[in-house]
Amino acid sequence: MKTASADSVNVWAGFRKDFKLSTKPTALVLTIAVDSKYWLYINDQLVIFEGGLKRGPNPRDTYADEVDIAKYLTVGENTISLKVWYFGKQGFSHNSSGKLGLYISSSHTALNSNASWMVKRLREYQTSDDPKPNFRLAESNILYDASLADEAWFLKKKSTKKNGFQPVEVYGPKGIAPWHNLYVRPIPQWKDFGLKNIDLATIRQHGDTIKVKLPYNMQFTPYLKVEAKAGQLIRMLTDNNTTYNGSTDNVRAAYKCRDGVQEYESLGWLNGHELYYIIPSGVKVLGLSYRETGYDTEFTGTFNSSNTFLNKLREKAARTLYITMRDNYMDCPDRERAQWTGDAVLEAEEAFYALSPSSHQLTRKWLKELIDWQRIDGSLFSPIPAGNWSKELPDQILASIGYYGTWMYYLHTGDRTLLVETYPQIQRYLALWEITDDGLVKFRDGDWTWGDWGENKDMLLLYNLWYYLAVKGNYEVAKVLNKPQDAAKYLSFMQQFKKTFNARYWNGISYRDPAYSGRTDDRVHALAVLAGIAEESFYPAIKRVFSLERNASPYMEKYVYEAMYQMQLPEEANRRHEERFATMVNNDYFTTLFEGWGIGKDGFGGGTVNHAWSGGGLTIMSAYICGIKPLSPGYKTIAIKPQIGNLTFADARVHSVNGYIKVSIQQDSTEIRMQLDLPADTELTLPAKSYKAVTINNEPVASKGNLLSLAKGRWTITLKK
Repeated sequence: MKTASADSVNVWAGFRKDFKLSTKPTALVLTIAVDSKYWLYINDQLVIFEGGLKRGPNPRDTYADEVDIAKYLTVGENTISLKVWYFGKQGFSHNSSGKLGLYISSSHTALNSNASWMVKRLREYQTSDDPKPNFRLAESNILYDASLADEAWFLKKKSTKKNGFQPVEVYGPKGIAPWHNLYVRPIPQWKDFGLKNIDLATIRQHGDTIKVKLPYNMQFTPYLKVEAKAGQLIRMLTDNNTTYNGSTDNVRAAYKCRDGVQEYESLGWLNGHELYYIIPSGVKVLGLSYRETGYDTEFTGTFNSSNTFLNKLREKAARTLYITMRDNYMDCPDRERAQWTGDAVLEAEEAFYALSPSSHQLTRKWLKELIDWQRIDGSLFSPIPAGNWSKELPDQILASIGYYGTWMYYLHTGDRTLLVETYPQIQRYLALWEITDDGLVKFRDGDWTWGDWGENKDMLLLYNLWYYLAVKGNYEVAKVLNKPQDAAKYLSFMQQFKKTFNARYWNGISYRDPAYSGRTDDRVHALAVLAGIAEESFYPAIKRVFSLERNASPYMEKYVYEAMYQMQLPEEANRRHEERFATMVNNDYFTTLFEGWGIGKDGFGGGTVNHAWSGGGLTIMSAYICGIKPLSPGYKTIAIKPQIGNLTFADARVHSVNGYIKVSIQQDSTEIRMQLDLPADTELTLPAKSYKAVTINNEPVASKGNLLSLAKGRWTITLKK
């Protein structure tokens, strides 16, 4: 469908094809590609709610859905219709092709996109008045003018010979510019929770505004049923648009009424804790609803303990994670919807512990996109996919391509193919970094020398340690891919690096670049511990650093928390984490975690109230308190190494690719009791430095040391203190 260059943003079109079938097929898969989103109707029935993915898999190409429509077809007359939303502008998570278009192919050639299809401009979809969403968002504010709408355009009974339809304009075959090659959608279609009715007797009204409290911060589309006069304007927005907006404008919606009784669902998703309807005088409200949609996964991972703060933190972290998953991992669902890769590192690891394995597909998509957007000079950047951003944040890239990114993904999934697909490009990126004669890393600015929000960043050391962790991950990958020369090179680098780094930057009480004049950086010490650079003899001094310094943002605080557990300091780790996160966890208005330690100007980067990177504590609870980790890729073997500290009980369940892993631990002054449900052979490290007796399934065992080997099955273990 042609659009004028001055009328190319937020364009909606209805595509339709009527066809006949002599027999009902058992399977009929459509390949559907659009820029940017579509709603698919077959024989008057909505089949796909918001299909399509934001572009793109790389800077040129486009994603395509595969949808089996056989069960919706009948013998005889059939109608297929697609409502297509063309964003028409760039964003931090969308690379616009610059042209509205539809591609369809299937084994039933009559359905293929060609000159036989009809199209009409859906002029009822317009753009609402200012303020517009900020430049990071490709989506526009949707205004729907019901007086212009032909709400039956997609129905079988509706003729395409009139009613504004015209033949489509055929641009060419698959592969042409500006859409180029098509990549099959790598993640599921959205989970649709259905319309939830709002009890009108319970709503709060303040003047012209109806306020609806939602059960939690969610991705949703608002619905209304009203009786009104033509031209009356209803606005729909949330508290995340008006009050907690991350210091800039984001998306909202509006509806211009026609005469009489009418209903409408605004199709651009919003998010928030409260939904607001601003309704003019004289409009009679007959019904209000909302439809939650989101990434198709389940909250199958669990954690519970005797510490109510940890339980509440974990609940909010899981909710924070889920609302930042859709087309891509996001930093926040309101201000940006952008796949900042440092955020995604934490989100992916949380997903392994909190969600069902379908979530792994989004992690794979992130890593593939990060690598496939590599620039000609070998550098990488994020967020991607993006049409109006291209800056490299070196520390976030290094976090993603090494131990905590690609290697962590492989450990949890066993997906060796991803390693094969990304390894060469990762080596190109690592080669951009220069190594000094004595084995350290020269500072490399990239495009944004970030490091973290906040102050007191010892940047040279941060970059060196992130590079080391990237190499550590790639050393493991090289061994898996049978690249002995690369593995030997990386091992040699790591050995020399540790020696030189400690000699140059450890001064007896802390790590510090002699040229750095700020406060001691707790982030550096966390990474040094996690990388294995810090000697255990340094731990007492590092413990003191963690007791004195509070420089890390919620993003880097995850690594501090993890490092303290690595140092066998569970009680101190929990105490620090609670101190740092208490304000946001104990705020009962919010079900999600903040971007910074406060909101708005009291936070970082705009101060959103839902930011993916703040939920890293979720990982620590399952991976360290209950101690569940993959010992070999894909959980073919399992490591259980709990650190329960002073908790009286803790239990966790992980939905791994090899089945459910369950760990339950209780302790009192006399004994520790553990129950384990294991889908594979497991190496258990006992959670006590010394004990008088051990029983396994009520049978006493003579065990030396703290390591036990357990086979698949259910085990009950008791340690007498």
